[in-house]
Amino acid sequence: MFPIETSNTPLRSGAEVRSEFARRGLSISGWARLHGYSAQLVYGVLTGRNQGLRGQSHEIAVRLGLKHGLIGRVSDIDALVQGAPTEGAHSPRQGGDPET
Repeated sequence: MFPIETSNTPLRSGAEVRSEFARRGLSISGWARLHGYSAQLVYGVLTGRNQGLRGQSHEIAVRLGLKHGLIGRVSDIDALVQGAPTEGAHSPRQGGDPET
């Protein structure tokens, strides 16, 4: 599964998202349950109490169009960087003066 990217969609405000739920006759709590989030967390993201920087709050903000970003699992990220040297790994220097 590849990460979900939403960088091409226009951003919406929390009020716009809540209005859209009301227009469609959907409950925010129901949407939260359907996607495996707590309703309290979704409401926190919609009101701005939770900024949606990491984890589930980030996913909620991206899914609802409140911010641009990627949604993916750590395994997705690992697959993208597979073969890249890990942080802290040292490769032998090719020529030049030795480090002192």
